[in-house]
Amino acid sequence: MIIASWNVNSIKQRCGHVKAWISDNKPDILMIQELKGVEFPDQEFTDIGYQSAFVSQKANNGVAILSHHDIDVVKDFLPGDDNDTQARYIEADIQGIRVINIYAPNGNPVDTPKYPYKLAWMDRLEKRVSCLIQQERPFLIGGDFNVIPDDRDCYSPQDWKQDALFQLQTRQAYRRLIHLGLVDAFRVFNGQEEQYTFWDYQRGAWPQNKGIRIDHFLVSPIYADCLTRCWIDKSPRGLEKPSDHTVIACELDKNMIHSRQKAA
Repeated sequence: MIIASWNVNSIKQRCGHVKAWISDNKPDILMIQELKGVEFPDQEFTDIGYQSAFVSQKANNGVAILSHHDIDVVKDFLPGDDNDTQARYIEADIQGIRVINIYAPNGNPVDTPKYPYKLAWMDRLEKRVSCLIQQERPFLIGGDFNVIPDDRDCYSPQDWKQDALFQLQTRQAYRRLIHLGLVDAFRVFNGQEEQYTFWDYQRGAWPQNKGIRIDHFLVSPIYADCLTRCWIDKSPRGLEKPSDHTVIACELDKNMIHSRQKAA
């Protein structure tokens, strides 16, 4: 089973790119972030064999899941703050596999309320993960975490040290997820490689490969054992009028997942 994630930076602007990538790569599931609008072109994807579920809001944020299979939405918000109306979280069961799609807050500038909101949101995510682990529910989290985990995940750590994505508290929040037992799928298969998922539109970042890795897959132990590969597809970033992010994807052995779940 191939599961992919892509911050498209406006589904209205990039719907054609998404349909083309799906047609070429045929993922079982595609998680999309930053829809940037209330409307979602679900019929466009139904016409090519994909069901959809989404959470959206006017002009900002928004997350969606596309799948060849039925999507049973478990939650369309991140628990812990009833006053938070930002569309950043959707959790669903697909073919017996629990998937969580997130678009974590950016948090910049750090000297504004945006950064405490980011940290509070990540704390809520940690609590949700802890709850699933206590329930012995295996799961996979994919999406735009807006976290640069380590120096090797950005072209120049010095340039990012004041940014919310690379602040110590941000990285500590990410590591707390790892310490709960989650696995960074990309690092399992790519070791110390410096690969990126985001390149700014400015300052020649893309042609000079001045990128950062902020889109991730974190998987619970059972699913980690069932991973067969994880990779970054840079090709969408080279398209005309692209998103500033590109696709990250992973593959799970579905038969192995179901046998492990039965054994548990």
